[in-house]
Amino acid sequence: MDAKIISLRMERQCFINKADENEYIKLYQDTQPGQNVYWNGFGQPPTLTFRADFNDIEFNRDRQKNRKLIKGRFAGGNLGWIMPEDLELFAALYRKPLTKPTEIQRKVLELIENAGPFNIQQIKKETGLLVKQITPILHRLQEAFLIYEDQYDGEWDRGWYRFVEMFPEVNSDKYSKHEALKIVLQRFAHRLVWFDTAMAKSFYKIPEKEIKLAVDELVAKGVLVVSESGYILKSDAELLVKYKPKTLDFVYAIHRNDFIYKVNEHILKKMAKKLTEGLEYDHEPLQYLLIDGEFHGASVGHFRNGPYDLNDIVCDLPDAESRKNEIVEAVGTVNFGRIPKRFMGKEL
Repeated sequence: MDAKIISLRMERQCFINKADENEYIKLYQDTQPGQNVYWNGFGQPPTLTFRADFNDIEFNRDRQKNRKLIKGRFAGGNLGWIMPEDLELFAALYRKPLTKPTEIQRKVLELIENAGPFNIQQIKKETGLLVKQITPILHRLQEAFLIYEDQYDGEWDRGWYRFVEMFPEVNSDKYSKHEALKIVLQRFAHRLVWFDTAMAKSFYKIPEKEIKLAVDELVAKGVLVVSESGYILKSDAELLVKYKPKTLDFVYAIHRNDFIYKVNEHILKKMAKKLTEGLEYDHEPLQYLLIDGEFHGASVGHFRNGPYDLNDIVCDLPDAESRKNEIVEAVGTVNFGRIPKRFMGKEL
């Protein structure tokens, strides 16, 4: 990829100059829904790792507590955290109306509507249903934006409320899905500089044909311009003409819920498969290596509750050996100082 695009992308992602709180909030808004570190403990706040000049997990914990970040089911039914001012936008993108509720779905919804909030144990007591029956019902009602799970801290005991009780001012029909998609795609373009529809599909988990329709309209309106097989904001296409790329010299081990990973997930899974082919030990990708603005490998092993099995580091850089110490240190940073057993198949 063009050096100018990579450099500007890393700037916009705040990997070069770390974000202060104001810039971080803007970055977070453009990369919503936010998620916590992959495979990382129940109830942890979301994070944009390596991008802030402060502890953003604690910052987001505070934002959760003050309802400045709210929880929902968004891309592909996954849990995520958005800013409440964008709730109408994300309702338009992800709401799955409940047109034919089952008898027990109706029973749980009526209970919450008439006498809520309730936590799961209270719902169990009131209805006689088992927890394993209740949980998927709550998730389905949550996807329909009929109820809200008020997780403002990391505790298990959370109340489920009527959605309209928590957000009386929210108009879930304010935007059509198409209109909402055009808004978020402009934010997406700003933070990535260049993108294609496969990247947008990978992150937003929305059908590519719907993304293509929104993109085509933004091109027709002169907001986006076509660039090779993808798209750039027209303003960025003009900016890049005179832009001087920064020297990039860093290695970050990126977790699998990170925005920059999710955007490239469809490509990175294939890369990891190719780099780990034939390995006899566990080689599931644990973190992916962002080196000088591009992905070039992964730490691989086995996820566990507790320290992961760090079995190897695989990398496709031609000069990987010359950067071994830097790469091993980056992996150690996100694994409590532990280093992998191997580097490129050779024992450390």
